[in-house]
Order: sequence, then C-alpha cells, then structure tokens
Amino acid sequence: MSEDKEPVKSIVTPTHLVYDWPATGTQAAFLERIARGELIGERCPECEKVYCPPTGNCPRCGVATAEVVDVADRGTVITFCIVRVPSENIDLKLPYCAANILLDGSDMPLMGLLGECEAEDVRIGMRVEARWLPREEWSNTFENIKYFRPIDEPDIPVEKLGAWV
Repeated sequence: MSEDKEPVKSIVTPTHLVYDWPATGTQAAFLERIARGELIGERCPECEKVYCPPTGNCPRCGVATAEVVDVADRGTVITFCIVRVPSENIDLKLPYCAANILLDGSDMPLMGLLGECEAEDVRIGMRVEARWLPREEWSNTFENIKYFRPIDEPDIPVEKLGAWV
C-alpha cells in the first residue's frame, strides 16, 4: 500500500436474503393459532418447561413435546438491544429496541420488537404486551404482532428473573 492512501476501514453494500421456509408440524400449528390471535407453547414431559414458539422437542431434555399450552400475549423484557440501523421491513422510528420477552406461561423468551416507548426508557424487568395488527390484516405469520408495548404493571425485579439475566 502506498503511503499517500488511507486504508479501507469499512465497505457499505446492500444485501437481500429471501427465505422460502414451509412450516410443518408444530410450527404450522403455532402459525394456525397465531392467525386466530392466540399464542401457544408446548410443555416438556420431563422438565415441564413450556416453549413458545414450540419446536416439537425440548432443547434441554431432547424429548418430544406434545402437550399444547396457551401462552399469554404479555410478558417481561429479559434482555434488549437498541437498534440504530434502519431496516426496510421494520416501521419503527430509530432508535428502537429488539428484546427477548418471556411471555407469561412460557419458560423460553422469544424475540420481539418494542414500540410505543423511547429506547432509553426500556429496561430489564419491564412488563409488555403484544400490539396486534388489525384483525383483517392477520394471516399465518408471527408478523400479526406488530410489536410489544409497555403496560401499566410494575417491573419484575431482576432477582426474580433467575437464569435469564
């Protein structure tokens, strides 16, 4: 490299990935229920943990799960990150938060976007609920939930969140 040129420090390049993923079995059942505005999980017959969305087996015990359990559309922020980079598929004002949310009735957090709050107001233990799209826009997709928003409930103390924090 010649001494008169600056080294390349970054490159900006657009990317576009298209996934064609057919849901089957447990995932298809989950998506059929979310199309009705319901969230479900499955309970492990050994450790009795509930997983939402269900995958058909317990990641801890490695056994098949079959017992369907209703899960609430509200829960607790377990971890979060502040997003400052725009995405063409996310219609939230920057910066916004993506969070792991432990839904009431589930033992495994799921990823969701947070809306109707400023990024600096998000905190671990914050109680949130799903903000669903209008019913006429629903289909068999997790995108029926536009985002999660804060609710008027006290935070869950960090020490009660156990292994998740």
